[in-house]
Amino acid sequence: MILYTPLSEADIYPNSPEDFSNRHCVSYGGKSLYVEQTADGSYQLLQLLSTDPQDFMDENYTPGTILR
Repeated sequence: MILYTPLSEADIYPNSPEDFSNRHCVSYGGKSLYVEQTADGSYQLLQLLSTDPQDFMDENYTPGTILR
């Protein structure tokens, strides 16, 4: 099978389930977010899950933001 994508093979076929054990869907500020827990216990925003285009204009929900 040929897979045409700009993503690396590791992004498509993860190495192990443990790689994703620290990722969670949470509700924060009334929004649904996909986050990753960091070593210090805080959460880093990976993706905003919303159907409202205005939510994506809010700088508080930019991917990479650390949530405390």
